Amino acid sequence: MSKPLTPALAKFVAATAGRNMTTAAYVAVTVGVVTTMLLTVDPAYEAAHHWANALLWACLAYFVFEWLVRLRHMARQQRLGVYLLSSSGLVDAIGALAVPVALVLGVEPKTAWLLSVLWVLKVVPGIPGLRQLRRVLVLESGPLLSVLVIFLMVVFLASVAEYFLERDVQPQTFGSVPSALWWAVVTLTTTGYGDVVPVTPLGRMVAALVMISGLGVFGLWTGILATGFAAETRRDNFLKTWETVSKVPFFAALGPSAIADVTHMLRTMDLPARTMIIRKGAQGDCMYFIASGEVEVDLPGKKVALGEGAFFGEMALLGNNVRGANVTTVTVSRLLVLDLVDFRVLMARHPDLAETIDAEAKRRALENK
Repeated sequence: MSKPLTPALAKFVAATAGRNMTTAAYVAVTVGVVTTMLLTVDPAYEAAHHWANALLWACLAYFVFEWLVRLRHMARQQRLGVYLLSSSGLVDAIGALAVPVALVLGVEPKTAWLLSVLWVLKVVPGIPGLRQLRRVLVLESGPLLSVLVIFLMVVFLASVAEYFLERDVQPQTFGSVPSALWWAVVTLTTTGYGDVVPVTPLGRMVAALVMISGLGVFGLWTGILATGFAAETRRDNFLKTWETVSKVPFFAALGPSAIADVTHMLRTMDLPARTMIIRKGAQGDCMYFIASGEVEVDLPGKKVALGEGAFFGEMALLGNNVRGANVTTVTVSRLLVLDLVDFRVLMARHPDLAETIDAEAKRRALENK
């Protein structure tokens, strides 16, 4: 029988078997990439080549171990084929096998170890924004492809035009349409190396139009991506706020349409313990709902604790807009913030909420006298 793993080792193996990057994996990637860069600096490598080789072999051993653990884990779950064909499985396999295969095939060691730069691919799945970028590219694929077609059309037409106008003056540079493509791409991307320049008046006019078209094409791409990212960000924020709003008892009686209306108006605020939220005497321009955590209201002669589902700050919005008490978080808290303008719109749309808030404000006013 195999010896059972110690709790610490079992925990490490379980974390390694998961799809997410562990701290050890981040350290291994960082050390491996930095050491690979050291290989290309001959004086530094000669001075510390033993340490560099030891670090690279240690990083490779970790990635091979990680790959084998995941293979075993997926085999037990009967998902080995899915894992091997997935992007994360291919990245893990490349990270574990690229350097050893190159060494076995007789590639010079310093050259073979350059393949360890592929370890940076293991970080890609852990980047939060990439999933959002993929959704944006899929949703906006039509407009993006349309702009790409425009880009290719301008490149081709500009190449033909410059070939026609410049071939007799600069046969070495514009002697064929494929030769003129380099100039067209460089000019349309506004890089402007200056190695190829039209000299005829009409050629320069075409070049000016191509440069202006390049600004327009890349402006369109930027606008499409920025709009897509903004829409995805609003969508993610809406879903997160919806989930938080639906858990607040004060909004529990609202229907889906009303909760959606409220969600569009509220913004979330996460605060650590002992953080001042409201200062007495300050101008009030918003009210707060407690989604989680606890706050303390410092009233004259007493302190009142408010927990999940309670709200505060409405007194300054209903009457005098000067804050009447200090409010501080007791524990780590998540608050939903409703600004003054949105407060008035919400009260107009949902009179039942307005009545509830107004009744609570009057009750608190009587208690504070």
